[in-house]
Amino acid sequence: MDHNISLITTIAAALGLGLLLGMLAVRLRLPALVGYLAAGVIIGPATPGFVADVALASQLAEIGVMLLMFGVGLHFSLDDLLEVKGIALPGAVLQIAVATLLGLGVAHWWGWGMGAGLVFGLALSVASTVVLLRALEDRGQLDSFNGRIAVGWLVVEDLVTVLVLVLLPALAGPLGGKTTGDPDASLWATLGWTFLQVGAFVAFMLVVGRKLFPWFLWRVAKTGSRELFTLAVIAAAVGIAFGSSHLFGVSFALGAFFAGMVLRESELSHRAAEETLPLRDAFSVLFFVSVGMLFDPLVLVEHPLQVLAVLAIILFGKSLAAFVLVLVLRYPLNTALTVSASLAQIGEFSFILAALGMSLGLLPELGQNLILAGAIVSIAVNPVMFKAIAPLERWVRARSAHARHMERSPDPLAELPATVTHERLTDQVVLVGYGRVGRRIAEELTRQGVHFVVAEQNREMVEDLRRRDQPAVAGNAAEPAVLIQAHIARAAMLVIATPDTFHVRAMIETAKVLNPGIKVLVRTHNEEEARLLREETGGTVLVGEHELARSMTRHVLEGLAHVAAVAH
Repeated sequence: MDHNISLITTIAAALGLGLLLGMLAVRLRLPALVGYLAAGVIIGPATPGFVADVALASQLAEIGVMLLMFGVGLHFSLDDLLEVKGIALPGAVLQIAVATLLGLGVAHWWGWGMGAGLVFGLALSVASTVVLLRALEDRGQLDSFNGRIAVGWLVVEDLVTVLVLVLLPALAGPLGGKTTGDPDASLWATLGWTFLQVGAFVAFMLVVGRKLFPWFLWRVAKTGSRELFTLAVIAAAVGIAFGSSHLFGVSFALGAFFAGMVLRESELSHRAAEETLPLRDAFSVLFFVSVGMLFDPLVLVEHPLQVLAVLAIILFGKSLAAFVLVLVLRYPLNTALTVSASLAQIGEFSFILAALGMSLGLLPELGQNLILAGAIVSIAVNPVMFKAIAPLERWVRARSAHARHMERSPDPLAELPATVTHERLTDQVVLVGYGRVGRRIAEELTRQGVHFVVAEQNREMVEDLRRRDQPAVAGNAAEPAVLIQAHIARAAMLVIATPDTFHVRAMIETAKVLNPGIKVLVRTHNEEEARLLREETGGTVLVGEHELARSMTRHVLEGLAHVAAVAH
């Protein structure tokens, strides 16, 4: 087979086979990502038959990495991260440290050097944001409290990985790899020069990019041409990534990430994300297919024990570390299990780290194959991990009184302070959820002088509310103990403002048992779900889109009435 095939043949083979195997993976209830990786294995040099151009696919993969990192930056929300910083920041850092040490340990056992072990451990420590978001979306948990913690945790992992991508080339020489800078320069001089280059790039993007990039997009948007706008966003993402590499010496990935972060502050960010999504998805497929092309399936036969060791670290080692950390931080068992399942896989950042480690002469080819094997198997198994959460939670609670006791009794935030007066706990509103909607409801209730108690799973929010002398209790309101602490028996109304409607029925059932005459108000974004909730609970259910339409219609009618009054 001739290896000098054309660009069109490579793209056609990658996208065509990726489509077929991606569809097959979805039919088997696996992430489509598994199909893309399998497509790469089939057209790669390690398997017989048609072989795509690996060098050409690698260049296409570089564009995929740029657009992938651009998308990460475009969706990076500092506010969302700050909401769960108390658990996501220490948890992710400690979990990365544990997983990296496990990787270092097995690498040392296999006789690898420090550099190889460090890259190997770091690659096993970072989970795939793409896989997690798809898993949470499929289960309707993306906007839930547990979902926000898991996403925030992975955002911290992404930021740590970006930092590693910046520092690794400077540290490659001392770690036994290729020296990328002056071979006679000291380690501190090399690190200093690296930080200086990164600092100059960040300053340029924050000072110049924040003003120039959005201004440029506005000028393009005013042309009214959709294709020009899409072209402008893609050209800016790839151009900034390329320019940052040549002018400031930083990686393509970091340049594209900052391009996305800068664009996020523009009012056109949502349109940019929507318009570029198809192209980003297409090049992401090429990226994953090219990664699969690097995988040699023989590693599963020739090194089965090492593959099992890698899977043990991914599926159990770092997940167990995260499970313990979440419980130590006094979060519920369900949260600990959800975070553990979210982390039981690796993906795109692991591939990027492995490729960088290979190019720097740090990671052996076997290490990259083991990482790819671990990624393919863990991504395929991850849906099973999520499905195991509910039965495992029931099993633990049924057999461990300590687990039940540990979840609530020692937690001071699980009980209202004794200083809350009887007056504020009579005919009050119990407000479940203090997110964007709940916060606005609370502000209006405060202005109207209405007493209310907040039930919220985010411990940081509960602590902040109590500092402001607002009664609040930490925990999942689906558990009767939480609503009991909120004095639901004496409440006038239960308002469920959380976007997580999975536990709504349990909340309403508990409220009705303890207070049969209580009024219930629920929010949802799903009309079918709203209909079922009305039938089953008898409460008032508001659909977000309907309420927005009513509000806009009211403003339209008021505006027309004003115009008519002026005309007369």
